Amino acid sequence: MAPRIERKLAAVMAIDVVGYGLLVGADEAGTLARVKAHRVEFVEPVIAGHRGRVVKLTGDGALVDFVSVVDAVQCAVAIQSGMAKREAAESGDRRIRYRIGINIGDIVLEDDDIFGDGVNVAARLETLAEPGGICIARNVHNQVKAKLDLAFAPMGAHQVKNIAEPVEVWRVLLDGAAKAARPGKLARAKPAPRWAALAAIAVALALSVAGGAAWWHVGRPATETMAIGSPEGAAEANPALPLPDKPSIAVLPFDNLSGDAKEERLADGITEDIITDLSRFPELFVIARHSTFVYKDNPIDVRQIARELGVQYVLEGSLQAENEQVRLTAQLIDATTGNHLWSERYERPLDDVFAVQDEVAEQIVGTLGGYWGRLAQAGREKAHRKPPGSLEAYDLYLIGVERKHSFTKEDNKKAQELLDRAIALDPQFARAYVVLSQVHWVDAAYGYGDDPGQSLRKSAETAKKAVALDDSDAMAHLQLGTIYFSERQIGRGAAEFDRALELGANDADVLAIMAYNRPTKLPTGKQDVELVARAMRLNPHYPEWYFYALGYAAFHGRQYEEALAALTRFIDHPMIDGPLYSALSYAQLGRDDEAAEAAAKVLKLVPDFSAETQIENDAFRDPGVIEHFLDSIRKAGLPLCATEAQLAGYPNLQPIEECARHRATH
Repeated sequence: MAPRIERKLAAVMAIDVVGYGLLVGADEAGTLARVKAHRVEFVEPVIAGHRGRVVKLTGDGALVDFVSVVDAVQCAVAIQSGMAKREAAESGDRRIRYRIGINIGDIVLEDDDIFGDGVNVAARLETLAEPGGICIARNVHNQVKAKLDLAFAPMGAHQVKNIAEPVEVWRVLLDGAAKAARPGKLARAKPAPRWAALAAIAVALALSVAGGAAWWHVGRPATETMAIGSPEGAAEANPALPLPDKPSIAVLPFDNLSGDAKEERLADGITEDIITDLSRFPELFVIARHSTFVYKDNPIDVRQIARELGVQYVLEGSLQAENEQVRLTAQLIDATTGNHLWSERYERPLDDVFAVQDEVAEQIVGTLGGYWGRLAQAGREKAHRKPPGSLEAYDLYLIGVERKHSFTKEDNKKAQELLDRAIALDPQFARAYVVLSQVHWVDAAYGYGDDPGQSLRKSAETAKKAVALDDSDAMAHLQLGTIYFSERQIGRGAAEFDRALELGANDADVLAIMAYNRPTKLPTGKQDVELVARAMRLNPHYPEWYFYALGYAAFHGRQYEEALAALTRFIDHPMIDGPLYSALSYAQLGRDDEAAEAAAKVLKLVPDFSAETQIENDAFRDPGVIEHFLDSIRKAGLPLCATEAQLAGYPNLQPIEECARHRATH
């Protein structure tokens, strides 16, 4: 009989010294002596006074269990408050500070040690805490929120290492009521913001909405004095603005927790970059910088700010630099409900503050913006909750995008219906025309429509309409470029692609779609693989179809193993791209059996498949790319030539030379 495992339910605290390795590297003997003195003279007596048990010590931290979760949280607050006083005289780069995480869970006891998920979660929570901060799990928050005179700020759900389910995290606000009024915001001296005039002008000019004919603005100047700190007075003086039809967001000035003017400029610069880059997405309504910076250094509830600015979502964050590292946190809040939709933390070396500024701003924008960004996702979820009769233009567009990206014949047809309805409601809705053009393109490329030529003509008409309505829409230029290539207008196509990259340099979806479309038109080689890699970095929660783009670009860049790694996950998908380009990649690698198996799946999906029609559908235009494709087709044993019936549907088809000779002699 197996020995019985001893378990118990306990509150577990993980505590760790921030930047311990760097502190020891700078002053080994001094750091070790100070850490030990704090532990023996202060930390251990505080733990004992709160009925905690030190399970084990490490060089830079400890694991502690408590019978009472209230005792655990009170102990953590006492430690952080006391350490702030004990280290107050030290300079920032020498200061010893702890991070603390607390969880309640079932733990396993063995040889005076403890194990299990209850311990693992506490350790992960500790890594999420700010220096001098405390993070607690939801179960801890539920137990202590009504029992302790403390304020807490939600940090959203986090996927932590080795734990299957996301963990909902809360931060203990150690400076009391001021923080309770505005989660995560600290009052501080206000230096002059960086690039103020230029950013205000740039962002204001970027606020044109999707139709390109309407302009939105906030009806109060940035210099107007508001009833800050008094929600009731503010509500009376500034009635709530109506919410726009599209996702609307205000990016609040990021807090500088370092207290250094250099980092203050970095925090302001990141805020401004995020505002400017989000403003490039025509499907978003973004409040201008000069309106959000009014709230800098003022502890106001996000719901009040959203009400005054007329937005549904608020992005806020903080920045802290220490020991040549910068840590930035960001969180997206639905201000109409108070729910935290997304949060993330970034840590980077502070070698080049401008590179840090660009990288972090790009990643946040990539995560929030685009077809599949967190803002569009929230909008789709909201639209799906509405009854069909109440769906308006933007909701119809969102659901149409979702249907279109499934790439099945039935959903593509449904997407067309939804987008047609959206345009009927709003004839100036440029982005709806972009997606409708893509829908018609899919009809032609995958044989979903009865007349491929007619589908291509409709795709061209709607793409040109989109650009006419909004010349600043990168996706519209990308789609129009694809149309020009299909019409063999190579110069105009290349110019539109260049314009799309110029406008959408931080739009992850633009980069991924570019990498999917460009390889057959221009000899770009491995550049398109790099575009997808950048798209994936910009949007870490990228949708699965990015792998299509990666596989497609990798094949045309002669990176066959990389192509297979991306495409084989789609080998059984109803689109032929997965099995087709898997077959071609296997063939180029000499893996003939696997190539034949994938080729059979292509022919099962499209019995009359031919290289000629595929070249026409995908608008192959570069001779070298065409020759590489045909060489791969031959090696995979797939048909080269279109049938007579197919030729009737492609009046402008550019024939393969050997197919033309074959048809001429038969």
